[in-house]
Amino acid sequence: MAFENDRVSFRWRDYAHGGKNRVMTVSADEFLRRFLLHVLPKGLVRIRHFGLFANRRRETALARCRELLGAVDVPDLPEPTNQLRCPACSGTMLVIERMTSAQLYSRFDLSLPTLQRCYLDSS
Repeated sequence: MAFENDRVSFRWRDYAHGGKNRVMTVSADEFLRRFLLHVLPKGLVRIRHFGLFANRRRETALARCRELLGAVDVPDLPEPTNQLRCPACSGTMLVIERMTSAQLYSRFDLSLPTLQRCYLDSS
């Protein structure tokens, strides 16, 4: 891909003519319009990874894009924690023991407690 005076040149494969490699030059606006046709709407998931987002070269391709766009370095996001949160109050849960359902039902002395919700008394 080459950029010159608000024009973008890129290679593409012409399958209609025997799969020949061709070069097309379009305006920067037209290139962005065509590129954004491939961006999925929010909520949809892509099922194929190729081109810019191919696993083998994703990091270098995105770094090159940021370099060409003059993008500012993105600050590192905080590391996600592996702490479980209570679904009712969002408090941190402490895991004492993990059991499979087979282990749970094989214990005869285990009486299952009723589900307790965390409630805040606002009175």
